[in-house]
Amino acid sequence: MSKKPILLLGNEILYARSVEIKESEIAIAEKVINDLHDTIVDFKNRHGFGRAIAAPQIGELVRIIYFHFGDKAYHFINPIIEFVDDEKFKMWDDCFSFPGVEVYVERYRRCKVRYKNLKWEDCELYFDDELSELFQHEYDHLDGILAVQRAIDLKSFRINIDKNEK
Repeated sequence: MSKKPILLLGNEILYARSVEIKESEIAIAEKVINDLHDTIVDFKNRHGFGRAIAAPQIGELVRIIYFHFGDKAYHFINPIIEFVDDEKFKMWDDCFSFPGVEVYVERYRRCKVRYKNLKWEDCELYFDDELSELFQHEYDHLDGILAVQRAIDLKSFRINIDKNEK
């Protein structure tokens, strides 16, 4: 396990659809999760922010998402997202893969996620508001979709100088 370079906007891997992990590949999943952990911790130490990352962002085309909040971490293997109602909201979104650029997007306010853990158990979580948006952002990475492709319109982009200077 080790920190990996984060792929940047324009890298073709970011536009590819990830494949599901099989139960027999749990050792691969564990390695990817450890690499995601090391990568996000390193990013947070260098830049002062960051909460989640998807496997494609480090060049691994498998369906794994990793959340990291202080001393708490969550991993989602083969997640499936379901929107629990039609309510949406708009917000500025950013991404490790295009540092300093923010995109105005619309996301569902609530979602339910079904996934596997490293014991290959079925799990389920519900997310609201900001965490719902965060999960949708990372889930899009698994399907080769970037937030820039979700922009509300052609004027939905801005540069965040503060994040560029950290």
